[in-house]
Parts: sequence; C-alpha cells; structure tokens
Amino acid sequence: MSLSPISPALIFTDLDGSLLDHDCYSFEPVIPLLETLESKQVPVIPITSKTFAEVEQLRGRLNNHHPFIIENGAAIAIPKDYFLSMPEDCHKKSGFWVISNSRSRQHWNRLLEENTQDFIGEFETFTQIVSTIGIKGIQDITGLGFEQAQLSNQRDYSEPVHWLGSEHRKQEFINKLSAVGATLLQGGRFLSVGDKVDKGSALVQLTKHYQQQYSLSNIHTLAIGDSGNDINMLEVASSAIIIRSKTHPAPTLTRKSDLLTSNAYGPEGWAETVSMWLKNFQE
Repeated sequence: MSLSPISPALIFTDLDGSLLDHDCYSFEPVIPLLETLESKQVPVIPITSKTFAEVEQLRGRLNNHHPFIIENGAAIAIPKDYFLSMPEDCHKKSGFWVISNSRSRQHWNRLLEENTQDFIGEFETFTQIVSTIGIKGIQDITGLGFEQAQLSNQRDYSEPVHWLGSEHRKQEFINKLSAVGATLLQGGRFLSVGDKVDKGSALVQLTKHYQQQYSLSNIHTLAIGDSGNDINMLEVASSAIIIRSKTHPAPTLTRKSDLLTSNAYGPEGWAETVSMWLKNFQE
C-alpha cells in the first residue's frame, strides 16, 4: 500500500500494555479511533519488543498496512512497494523490505551462556524454557495461546530474559552483560538482551525515510508507551503519551512539554489520550 498524499504526522505505538491490554491482549477500545486515523491517513506504526511473526499476524487483525519496528528497534519492516523505492540496506522477507540494525539472536545466546555462570537459577531465557519445557513454558509466563507463544519465540535479533532473582542481583546481571557488549532493556514483562538499538533511534530512522520518500521537511511524530524500553522514543518524538499501567510505574521522562499521561489503563488510555492529541493536532 502506498500513501499518497501522506498526513504530516506519524504515530509510533508500543503494543503490550499500550495499544493492547496487558492481560488479555485485546484492542477493542481503540478500533473506532484506528479507523478514524486511517481515514485521515495518519499511519499507526507498531514499535515493540515483539517479533516479526507476531506483528505480521497482528497487523491483519488491526487492518494495519503500515511499516512496523520489531525487537525494540532491531529491525524495521516496510511493506513491499509501500514507498516509491526500496530504501538502501534492505533485504526482502515475506513481502517486506527489512532494515536490520542488530546482530543475531544466536550471538546474544552465546554471550549469555559465556557470561552468566554466577547467575544460574536467577533467570531463564526463552531458549532455555523451550528446550526444557517446550512452548508451554512461554505460555505459562505470558498468558499467550499456543500459536501466539510460538510466534513470540521466533526472534531474530534478541533474547528475552525472565528474571527470577532480586532487584539488586538483576542490576548486577545487567552490569555484567553490558560490560561485554549487550544492551538490556526492561519491558513490561521481560528483560530483552540485544544490540545497542532502541525504539527512539528506530523512530528517527523510519521518520527520515518518510521524509525522503515524500519530500517533506518536517513530520510530527507521536510516541506512545508504558514502560522503560519506551523511554528513548518518548523523549525524541515531537509529542509523547505515557499509558498508565496496572503492573509497573510509569517511565520517568526528562521532557515536560508536549506530553500527556492517560488516566485509564492500556487501550482505554490509548483511545483517551490519542483522541486528545488528534483534536489538538487538527486545531
């Protein structure tokens, strides 16, 4: 799908706990607003710790035809022919142009194996869970159905860590892996071990492609998130929305302007605050 003309605004949204309910992954409260945004040609771009396979399936349910950013900025997937020309440094995958920003999942699993002997019993990775229990182990800690749990394990660039130890030891774990070249990001449920990528850098990267493709000098960007791995994008976007969470404190930002915080949780909070933003943006 090609956007022509494009609205001078892009919405970059986290999924779990923001667009999707933290517990049941429902997005029913946002459906009318998503339809409104599509009619106004404002792209809603998922930016998430989820995998390519997960988001590709979810886009169908959301009736979303726009690019998406996976594994906390590790890669950008652009539907084939969405832009007039394929950006440089892309590879083709399942009808998408994919820009990779990270080393492979295998690299991070080797690094974990070689550097975490002092933390045995204090964490478990998705790879370890699947090798000992199977996909059911991921279902148990995520609440996902079997198919969705399988998709969540189809990672290309990062390894999720389910932390079992204390907060003090978690920080030691983070420091140990950071010292050998990993970046650890805390999401709503898991630590993500991967490359030095983040949602903010990927937001800027994809926005530049929109500007180049449509010869736009400026595009207003809105970032929406609820947890620590969203901080970078919430800081760099033109405007930001923090979605309240039932499970963890709101991320702390340095920015004070062009910032909204929802009263409601999850998708109800998403609909509440994006409606406010859209009203202000149109005025």
